[in-house]
Amino acid sequence: MPLDSVALAAIWLTFKLASVTTLVLLLIGTPIAWWLARTTSRMKGPIGAVVALPLVLPPTVLGFYLLVAMGPNGFIGQFTQSIGLGTLPFTFAGLLVGSVFYSLPFVVQPLQNAFEAIGERPLEAAATLRAGPWDTFFSVVLPLARPGFITASILGFAHTVGEFGVVLMIGGNIPGQTRVVSVQIYDHVEAMEYAQAHWLAGGMLLFSFLVLLVLYGSRLKQGWRG
Repeated sequence: MPLDSVALAAIWLTFKLASVTTLVLLLIGTPIAWWLARTTSRMKGPIGAVVALPLVLPPTVLGFYLLVAMGPNGFIGQFTQSIGLGTLPFTFAGLLVGSVFYSLPFVVQPLQNAFEAIGERPLEAAATLRAGPWDTFFSVVLPLARPGFITASILGFAHTVGEFGVVLMIGGNIPGQTRVVSVQIYDHVEAMEYAQAHWLAGGMLLFSFLVLLVLYGSRLKQGWRG
């Protein structure tokens, strides 16, 4: 059975959400990971724990508190209303905020590990050549941390694609606006439309396998080069 327009819309929205989320996570996750890798502050533990919280927190719990925070009486909701954006729940922007929080550790932790693996010698060598902090970061750190960025991008994208609890709590189930693939599969199963559910679930299964294949393949290549 070919995919209908509703399923295709869900696939497109999922791809769009995962792509934008991954880009945002790389932009905000890179400085967080760099700080966690370099700092000796006492706040490293608490901040690291906050970043890793989605790894152990049930998605519905995270989604519930984000829903409250972004609602009309929440501090985020009051701020967005004050600047004319309205409230974020049940919008693509709300899905984006929830996805960023939910997938944050899957981007920050690979980047942090990559930054820590660089060590001090390359940075000291750059300093002896009078390279500034920004020049050192872009010319030395980023090239050396490239495998970490690849891993972070793959995991961030794949984890966002597989979201269910958070997106359902924050976005609901609005066709073409907030209904992603995982929610579409749930709808098919609830309606006992198992053939349609098989098409989407099988596609997700194949996608997940290919993601892991690419991820482990890139790690093996890095190991051979090392």
